[in-house]
Amino acid sequence: MNGRLVRAGDGHDLILTRRFKAPIEDVWASVTESERSARWFGPWEGEGGAGKTIKVRMVQEEGEPVMDLRIDACEPPRRLAVSGSDEAGGWRMEVRLSEDGDTTVMEFLHHGVDPAQVGEIGPGWEYYLDLLVAARDGTPKPEFEAYLARFKPQYERLTAG
Repeated sequence: MNGRLVRAGDGHDLILTRRFKAPIEDVWASVTESERSARWFGPWEGEGGAGKTIKVRMVQEEGEPVMDLRIDACEPPRRLAVSGSDEAGGWRMEVRLSEDGDTTVMEFLHHGVDPAQVGEIGPGWEYYLDLLVAARDGTPKPEFEAYLARFKPQYERLTAG
């Protein structure tokens, strides 16, 4: 687990980090190109760009529901911010990419996280980001069931005290 919960404005942000031995443009493509995002998150349809709304098919979720995501910011190849909502509520997420030598560092932010839900949300994002790693590396897809059991207690400790 590498997630951290930080105060941000009047709420909390959950921040997870991954490092890739790849050029920033290639990691950006894994997040923003439909064919590549389909390998770990879901394919999307529509016209991309700031202020636009796309439809993402959530291939890892039961029934593969389609979710509308509004692109709030798109600054290739460094920053993508999106927002959407579903039966669980509103979601505001952001990917920030930076370079560190020959490594690309990804910070994934889930804005406005309810600390009471971080034990459920954190393991889910660990899983999705590890799916991204597996898709990029060509390694087997991780199993979600293990993530909740493994990470939930660790994420719940982030809110202790």
